[in-house]
Amino acid sequence: MDTGQGLGPPWEHDWKGKLHEHAIDSEALTGNPLGDPHVRPVWVYTPPGYEDDTDGHYPSIYLIQGLTGQVDMWRARKAFRRSVPELLDELFATPDQAPALVVYVDCWTSLGGSQYLDSPGTGRYLTYMCDEVIPWVDATYRTLPDAAHRAVTGKSSGGYGAMVLPMLRPDRFGALATHAGDALFEDCYLPEFREAARALRDRYDGSYDRFWADFRARPGVVRPGDLILLNDWCMAACYSTDADGTVRLPFDPATGRLLPDVWERWLAHDPVRMVAGHADALRSLRGIWIDAGRNDEWHLDLGAEAFRLELAAIGVTEPIVRFELFEGTHADLEYRYPMAIGWLAERISGQEVAG
Repeated sequence: MDTGQGLGPPWEHDWKGKLHEHAIDSEALTGNPLGDPHVRPVWVYTPPGYEDDTDGHYPSIYLIQGLTGQVDMWRARKAFRRSVPELLDELFATPDQAPALVVYVDCWTSLGGSQYLDSPGTGRYLTYMCDEVIPWVDATYRTLPDAAHRAVTGKSSGGYGAMVLPMLRPDRFGALATHAGDALFEDCYLPEFREAARALRDRYDGSYDRFWADFRARPGVVRPGDLILLNDWCMAACYSTDADGTVRLPFDPATGRLLPDVWERWLAHDPVRMVAGHADALRSLRGIWIDAGRNDEWHLDLGAEAFRLELAAIGVTEPIVRFELFEGTHADLEYRYPMAIGWLAERISGQEVAG
């Protein structure tokens, strides 16, 4: 029987701001090497008061996802928990919280992700985000359209993107927050190479082509080793693909033996190792939030600590840097987003920031 009344929580959320859904036809992603769609969804959240404050201009925070993420997954709820968009709407409805737009960007690929980089293995996702999405948002919404009032944040591969995008494009971003972002590659990636070699040997006769054929012929990630094989290939497509599109693995798939020349190509993309070469860009940022769970399965807590120490070595410390290792793993971190985004909104507001 239809009562004609809203159900309310936990099935519905009483929105205070608005979530606007758009699509962008990307020139940068047209003809990408994977044949993935070049029309991409972009969501823009406007905080309470935006519609009425027709003269006001707002800072913007770009929220990006981890490996395998696509933008519609933000709607997902887990038992007794709210979705990230709902949590952020509650945040910006809080009295005295600095307002900001939140832009949800989709950089999914059929390999799982893009690491938010330009690569001949996946496509031009850095260009898409920085030179297409950002100008479109600034032209469509009342933003404060300069780097000092724009931030980026994400978890895992999204946390990686949040670390490297401000280094590679300081003209676009003035602050960042990274939750368990991929960093210190010898800790988070290298130990898996031996596991990938075993999985290839035991299930696929040593062939990545056979893995992909099998993986795409069945629904979902259901076999042991799938995520490791997917992750290693996707990272190679992002970090070590030749100009002609040849993906180079950093290990011998027969033994897991490290291939130093390819591994060095990966290390050149390690945020920890990038810090020294992008010191001026990092010193220009208004805020850097770094956190991770102490029991992160990929030891990204160690990468977070290493990133913090490299920042300290170039003179970037508190109050610009906010660092925390919390009790937790790599999962169920959605409650961290409002904490970091609320802090970022304060740092990139139109006001001067101490430190």
